[in-house]
Order: sequence, then structure tokens, then C-alpha cells
Amino acid sequence: MDIEACGGGEEGWQTPRRMECRIPAAFPCPPPPRKKSPVVFAKRREPPKNGYFQPPDLEMLFSLLPRRETSCAS
Repeated sequence: MDIEACGGGEEGWQTPRRMECRIPAAFPCPPPPRKKSPVVFAKRREPPKNGYFQPPDLEMLFSLLPRRETSCAS
């Protein structure tokens, strides 16, 4: 079978060459992220003299509440 007989000759089918038919050019890849600069640590502080947390005196808290005594007798 001849190409020109099928309509695929010089005047037949061709690849479109218009700009809107073309595959867009590949964009270059972005550069890799920059390495973070090392963090300069501040001078290490000493812990507080009295500690970090001072819990309340629970013995004192419960001693302030009066004891309730209920009777079963009516």
C-alpha cells in the first residue's frame, strides 16, 4: 500500500507545528533548600535555688476544713 494513496503524502497528514500545539518547554528544577545555619546556644543557666515548682502544703489545706460527722439515726 502506498502512503500517497492513503492521503499521507506531502499534502496529507502532518504533525501540527503551531505554538499552541507544542509541548511546553520543561522549566529548570528549583535549587535545593539552603542548609540552616547552626543555632548558637546561649550560656547554660543554673537551676533556681528553690527549685522549679513549689507545691502547696496539702497538710495545711486539709486541716482547715472542719470534719463533718453524720449520724445514721433519724
